[in-house]
Amino acid sequence: MPKISGAKVISLGIVYEKRMLFKNRHVISMKDFSREEIDYVLDTAEKLEPVARGEERSRLLDGKIISLLFFEPSTRTRLSFEVATRRLGGQVLNLGSVEASSVMKGENLADTIRVISKYADLIVLRHPLDGSARMAAEFASVPVINGGDGSVHHPTQTFLDLYTIRRESHLEGLKIAMAGDLKYGRTVHSLCHALSLYGAEMTFVSPPELRMPPEIVRDLQKKKIRVKETDSLEEIIGDVEILYMTRVQRERFPDPEEYEKVKNRLRVTGELLKAADPGLKILHPLPRVNEISPEVDSTPHARYFEQAFYGVPIRMALLALAMGVIE
Repeated sequence: MPKISGAKVISLGIVYEKRMLFKNRHVISMKDFSREEIDYVLDTAEKLEPVARGEERSRLLDGKIISLLFFEPSTRTRLSFEVATRRLGGQVLNLGSVEASSVMKGENLADTIRVISKYADLIVLRHPLDGSARMAAEFASVPVINGGDGSVHHPTQTFLDLYTIRRESHLEGLKIAMAGDLKYGRTVHSLCHALSLYGAEMTFVSPPELRMPPEIVRDLQKKKIRVKETDSLEEIIGDVEILYMTRVQRERFPDPEEYEKVKNRLRVTGELLKAADPGLKILHPLPRVNEISPEVDSTPHARYFEQAFYGVPIRMALLALAMGVIE
């Protein structure tokens, strides 16, 4: 493996037929990336994984400042971006509490982005409104990485999900079930498009009230992707290689009573896993509530905590590529 400790542009020795152009590129939606570009990001993350684990040191982002603008609560996304930046020798500029910022004085997002662009070399944005990241990219003079906007896009989560699947199983022709809140879950919306590039077979498991949006199902079917919908985990647990669980998101429900009706409909337990394939891997973007029993954590199926770690090398790769310090 080539040395990656310097703060100059370096090559990681990844060879593709055509040159990948990532410098100063925004990361807004998975639909902006080809399969070859996704593979390039995953390969870059794999090369950087020893740095993410603290086994090697790097100064790739030495002198660079990464601004984290999070207008929604976050633990894993925010902290993994911060760890990724620090592991690469960069510094973090954190918005902190929204209540303590000029947003509370009425400052609009466009002006906030214009100002922060003068302070930082790259902006990571999380915002509750659909389309906010793409709008921010229009006003930014530095690269913008979408850390999740509304219920539509969460591309860095999808990159780490793909990386996890590749490390723990395989991507090509994968048999995957996505379960839980498929209506409001932005992680599964982004993941559907990405996995369609690899010819995955997808099963959607949810209560009728939380089904995958029909426009996403139609888009997959147009791409000749095999899609199945059901409300039963028992029906599919023995037929899939990856089970991607999601929590029912109370904060996305306009009616609290509707949330109470569906919050505990689907649950992974030790009893359920008796019928699973021995090689089944369970993923979850976290946080979980009741959808995975704690007894599952100690089984070989549980990979969601390692999945959370994989967010570090993936976000290191995206930061370094967008900043143009590796190619």
